Amino acid sequence: MAFTLPDLPYAADALEPHMSAQTFSFHHAKHHAAYVTNLNNLIKGTDLENKSLEEVILASAGDASKVGIFNNSAQVWNHTFFWNCMKPNGGGKPTGAVAAKIDEDLGGYEKFVEEFKAAATTQFGSGWAWLVLENGKLKIVKTGNADLPMAHGMTALLTVDVWEHAYYLDYQNRRPDFVQAFLDHLVNWDFVNQNLAAAA
Repeated sequence: MAFTLPDLPYAADALEPHMSAQTFSFHHAKHHAAYVTNLNNLIKGTDLENKSLEEVILASAGDASKVGIFNNSAQVWNHTFFWNCMKPNGGGKPTGAVAAKIDEDLGGYEKFVEEFKAAATTQFGSGWAWLVLENGKLKIVKTGNADLPMAHGMTALLTVDVWEHAYYLDYQNRRPDFVQAFLDHLVNWDFVNQNLAAAA
């Protein structure tokens, strides 16, 4: 079965003014769609054709001969995950299990915000900042280009996309403002709690 572009989990204008429908018209309908198309073309007729997306990612990670497959499959996964990390009227302090875990492992929400913003704003060029679970503990990491936590044995709980196409139409070169808006207004902590529960 060929991979398909998943629908957004909300209307394209649902995150305005923090992320515009115009951004989604490019980011989801063009960038994310292109990764899906490229991936399907790259795996057609290969032994990866009928594998799950996660299986394709893990089979191609670190294999120089499959770098195109890794980049496109990882970006399909990353974007689908990123859309679910946001919701209308989201952001602010978390509740539930992840709130307690942030206090326990990261020294509280303010420390989390400081570290997460630092990871997102200091990722040179294109990439992602993540809240992950590794060996039962929360940590904040950043990855370049298409790279993602599962390729390093970590479980992703939350991500923000810091490729320029994620924010340039709305924030121009102000990446820190975009990351702040993501934390204050967009984070879907219910999704993060689901990911934490599934990893337990």
